[in-house]
Amino acid sequence: MRNRNQNGSVASFVTIFILALALLGTAVFAGWAFMGRQDFKNNSDKKVEAAVENAKKVQESDLKLKFDEDEKKPNETYKGSTTYGTVTFDYPKTWSGYVDETSTSQPINGYFHPHIVPGLQSKTAYALRVELVNTDYSSIVKQHDSQIKDGTVTANAYVPPKLVGVANVQPGTKLDGALDQDTTGSMVIIKVRDKTLQIYTQSSDFLKDFNDTILASLTFAP
Repeated sequence: MRNRNQNGSVASFVTIFILALALLGTAVFAGWAFMGRQDFKNNSDKKVEAAVENAKKVQESDLKLKFDEDEKKPNETYKGSTTYGTVTFDYPKTWSGYVDETSTSQPINGYFHPHIVPGLQSKTAYALRVELVNTDYSSIVKQHDSQIKDGTVTANAYVPPKLVGVANVQPGTKLDGALDQDTTGSMVIIKVRDKTLQIYTQSSDFLKDFNDTILASLTFAP
């Protein structure tokens, strides 16, 4: 009888011990799972917060860009002298312009830039430069030959959209890229009667305005 009881006690003890280990394992697993879930939840919350903040910043940036674009309209219009071909183009109303029209050798020498026009000594890359000069068209284009050959600028034939099909308008040249050592932008060189018009932006920051507003509205009397 004693042996049976002892064997039964040992078996019971082993069973209880195994059950205890199983319960402990279950508790440890449950604790690990809970901690993992909490960690995931906390990290997920942080990720959601970060995503929301990022979305707000993107939205604010988009709204600011839209506001800035809307502020530019309606556009202002520059109109040159009829004596020199009535060069005309629109530009954003948030820009200011300074145009010297006193020289017969350079009837138009214009500087345009957002808000105020910085002085020449500031070495600012102007949003827009406009020059009508006596220099021959081919001579001005030739000044950019080395840049075209080495690929720092691309050159394409160009006629302003509003002058396509107009009689006596000769195709000009549009240059895009490093116009000089310190200037990356876009320039149009085109004949206006016996003179040559150079109209260009000195900064890639203003390419959209240059293409979509200035060049899109550019006209002159050939």
